[in-house]
Amino acid sequence: MSAVLRPAAEFEPMRETDLGAVLEIEESIYEFPWTLGNFRDSLRAGYACWVLREGRQLIGYAVMMLAAGEAHLLNLSVAARSQRCGHGRRLLKDIVELARGRKAKMVFLEVRPTNDAGRRLYSGCGFRQIGVRRGYYPARKGREDALAKGRELTPDIILA
Repeated sequence: MSAVLRPAAEFEPMRETDLGAVLEIEESIYEFPWTLGNFRDSLRAGYACWVLREGRQLIGYAVMMLAAGEAHLLNLSVAARSQRCGHGRRLLKDIVELARGRKAKMVFLEVRPTNDAGRRLYSGCGFRQIGVRRGYYPARKGREDALAKGRELTPDIILA
């Protein structure tokens, strides 16, 4: 029996031509997905929009806004078929290092309290809860709160 080697995942800037694959992932994993317009607007506004590819296959993406020494992670997602393989952690590590490289001192994000995998990922990467945003997310029965999390970026601490 021989092992099938997968190409190493590559972290690359998102392009307009990636939006179809990005939207396909987004719509397949979220009940209330971002729209094509949300992604297109993020690209056009100059947000840090990056993808993770395995060979030619887009497997994940992240969108982050950078301003005034802070970064706000707006979306970090991995295709269902590629989850639980370390890709989310890799994507988070890369986007945080990008924020550090652009002189951000803090990274902020929101996560649903019901998103156990996301909460574990962020906590495991040094994000701490700093507040709750009431009624932040759309939900089946009205709105769902968001846990606001933050992580200081000191020059000497790098995610493992």
